[in-house]
Amino acid sequence: MSVSVFAERLRNAMNSRGLKQVDLVHAAEHRGVKMGKSHISQYVAGKTMPREDVLEFLASELDVDANWLRGEESSAPSNGDAAPEGAGPRTDDGTAPARRRTFGKSHKLDNVLYDVRGPVADEAMRMEANGTHILKLNIGNPAPFGFRTPDEVVYDMAHQLTDTEGYSPSKGLFSARKAIMQYAQLKNIPNVTIDDIYTGNGVSELINLSMSALLDTGDEVLVPSPDYPLWTACVNLAGGTAVHYLCDEQSEWYPDIDDIRSKITSNTKAIVIINPNNPTGALYPREVLQQIVDIAREHQLIIFSDEIYDRLVMDGLQHVSIASMAPDLFCVTFSGLSKSHMIAGYRIGWMILSGNKRIAKDYIEGLNMLANMRMCSNVPAQSVVQTALGGHQSVKDYLVPGGRVYDQRDLVYDMLNAIPGISAVKPKAAFYIFPKIDVKRFNIHSDEQFALDLLHDKHILISHGGAFNWRHPDHFRVVYLPRIGMLHETMEELADFFSYYRQN
Repeated sequence: MSVSVFAERLRNAMNSRGLKQVDLVHAAEHRGVKMGKSHISQYVAGKTMPREDVLEFLASELDVDANWLRGEESSAPSNGDAAPEGAGPRTDDGTAPARRRTFGKSHKLDNVLYDVRGPVADEAMRMEANGTHILKLNIGNPAPFGFRTPDEVVYDMAHQLTDTEGYSPSKGLFSARKAIMQYAQLKNIPNVTIDDIYTGNGVSELINLSMSALLDTGDEVLVPSPDYPLWTACVNLAGGTAVHYLCDEQSEWYPDIDDIRSKITSNTKAIVIINPNNPTGALYPREVLQQIVDIAREHQLIIFSDEIYDRLVMDGLQHVSIASMAPDLFCVTFSGLSKSHMIAGYRIGWMILSGNKRIAKDYIEGLNMLANMRMCSNVPAQSVVQTALGGHQSVKDYLVPGGRVYDQRDLVYDMLNAIPGISAVKPKAAFYIFPKIDVKRFNIHSDEQFALDLLHDKHILISHGGAFNWRHPDHFRVVYLPRIGMLHETMEELADFFSYYRQN
């Protein structure tokens, strides 16, 4: 049985029927077949073969012969682009109907996954549409849980709206970039001018832009596992290969330095760090950052540092920007206002180029080209950057004992660790926790199925570990933004679920 032949025939049959991957995922859910979005993507990409029951389901759903789909030569069609004779629908006179032209998604997306908003979230939306209330703990979205934008920020945006109706310079308003430059100075990020600041529609847009400007086919980027999945997706979408290095749960979820070293090849161009970390809530100490700088220096790597949660740090700890430790290297640092100022919907983020920019002159030209092509980022949101970064930082009130984020962190940590079979490392930053499941105790072989079962039973939506490019079905992420009363009730529901749950 050839994986490549199976994948080709699967794609052909899907195109012939006008079906997308998500259509097959939904069909599998309705028929009780365990096949998620990540599975079908692997099948279409020719990376793996399905189990026999899944293959039979695919053949039935696509109305083709299972042996032909397996790739057996005895059933091979005369035209490699079509299903075998008798495998598909026929007209009354026995002839095959004329093929209708269909339009599938680009194969560049075959290795691109973003399951934080994937099949489980799609099922939650379907349930909501049918009138079921769902508690959404899958996305770090502060506003629905009562975190409000500072009044001063709202006031200033309202009063500047009429001045922000036109395009800004492609990198952003002068006032916004000036404030970001001064913030970079406070973080001790070296060699930064106002021309080294790029604003974006959130950090997400800038991650995509930065990878697209850098990568050619075959280039590799070191990305943490678990990661914020957009990093892996954007590396792959840009034509590169995301190579995952492990973060060690036994060491406060810090990057495994030996594993990083073992993953470097002649094709490695850059390393990504997410600090503070999403999904684990880890905060990397200076000594760990120094080891990463040493590796980047030794192998001449670009450092991409995602620091969107750098102002959401607890327990009296301080965040250190890795760029401040690497003045001789080329670094790109990402941050924004979505989390620190609870304005995720405004979509305003930035990236800062620092250090040895001479070695990246051609790359920077590429960044400028892509920034120009999208014209500019959201100008009304840019208009409040100066206000937000100056004056009192209201988020600090949430991060101390008695503050919402701090107290909710302590509650969810204590209640999760009190559940038999569940353990969690205490997060030091952000508003996520990444607990571990004793998979033998609960017979869990699919974390996506676990998330679906929890959704159906308790109407609680979480993100399974696989959504963060974690290879084992033994973790999930909880967003602890709900008010403490609701969070307490939710943890009790979760404990009840684990008291009886055994995966089939």
